[in-house]
Amino acid sequence: MGTDGCRIRLADGRELIDGVASWWSCCHGYNHPHLIAAVRQQLEVMPHVMFGGLVHEPALRLGSRLCNLTGLDRVFFSDSGSVAVEVALKLALQYWRNVGQPARSRFACFSNGYHGDTIGAMSVSDPEQSMHRAFRDAVAQQYVFEIPAGNTELQALDTRLSEIGSQLAGMIIEPLVQCAGGMKFHSAETLRALQQLAHKHGLLFIADEIATGFGRTGTLLACQQADILPDILCLGKALTGGAIALGATIASGRIFDAFLDDREDRAFMHGPTFMANALACAAANASLDLFEEEPRIEQVIAIEAQLQTELAACQSIPGVIDVRVKGAIGVVELSSDKMDTDSFRQKFVNRGVWIRPLGNVVYLMPPFIIDQCDLRKLTESVVSVLKE
Repeated sequence: MGTDGCRIRLADGRELIDGVASWWSCCHGYNHPHLIAAVRQQLEVMPHVMFGGLVHEPALRLGSRLCNLTGLDRVFFSDSGSVAVEVALKLALQYWRNVGQPARSRFACFSNGYHGDTIGAMSVSDPEQSMHRAFRDAVAQQYVFEIPAGNTELQALDTRLSEIGSQLAGMIIEPLVQCAGGMKFHSAETLRALQQLAHKHGLLFIADEIATGFGRTGTLLACQQADILPDILCLGKALTGGAIALGATIASGRIFDAFLDDREDRAFMHGPTFMANALACAAANASLDLFEEEPRIEQVIAIEAQLQTELAACQSIPGVIDVRVKGAIGVVELSSDKMDTDSFRQKFVNRGVWIRPLGNVVYLMPPFIIDQCDLRKLTESVVSVLKE
């Protein structure tokens, strides 16, 4: 098996156009020479060293660049998106303990949300509609709300937060698109209103941009479309261009200052063995280079326009209840949540494309470098399979 550009080569010699960018991470496509060269060069110098009492240039450079890009102040590196969420939750909880409000020990989260597979991340994911349903009684119980659809719902949430706000450490959301929970969209105006509500009731606002970050929704970060700055930001997936695992939790100076103390019990005691892995940091720096040097956002805008045009044909297919596009995300939602995803996947493979349906949605999230011809092959395959 091998990869190149937008293609996956199977062991039997077949090639598939990748329509999901390996779970949305390979934004630059596979085997980009700049990424490969950066990792190879770092491998020859130093693959890894513990990030406790020691630091290294790739991590320092990456941390500085991420702060400049996000407008936040401090970065904590981990080894996956799920752990980045765990770090965010622990930071929020300990922040309130450090400032003398330990009763703030729960989180506000949202239906259809998905934040990872580790125990804390599961607790703030949808407890009923996700694959974590079997664990809903074993994880910390959080407050789960519907994302408001208008002013009436916003006012109802405001009222509820007035009642329980003193219990809450923070609010966590996937900005603009809830990906694994069904590719559900909400507006920038709704996102801004939620941040304002969180701050009104004293909650830390946590943006999980592991899936939506790095151009996927049409801006480098989805939060930028709402003109908001979260208190804590989680990054992963495309952080390294999909080359190697890395997570980052980025926090404001206000959060950091609550931990800056000589007393050990106020320190943030979390130390992944492979935090700030030098190879991963080198890949992430190379990925950021590509966002600076190649027209990634322009490519996303072109993908968005093509998806809107070509997926529109699905609207007249029986069983399709919605077609929606946001940046380089194209979604066709079906009326049945019982569709045979294995059968669908095989039909796509038979057409030379790698598309992996999710629940009752067929979606496309291709690499940003995909050309019009390959993207058309993906959209035509979606239309053809759904018509069958």
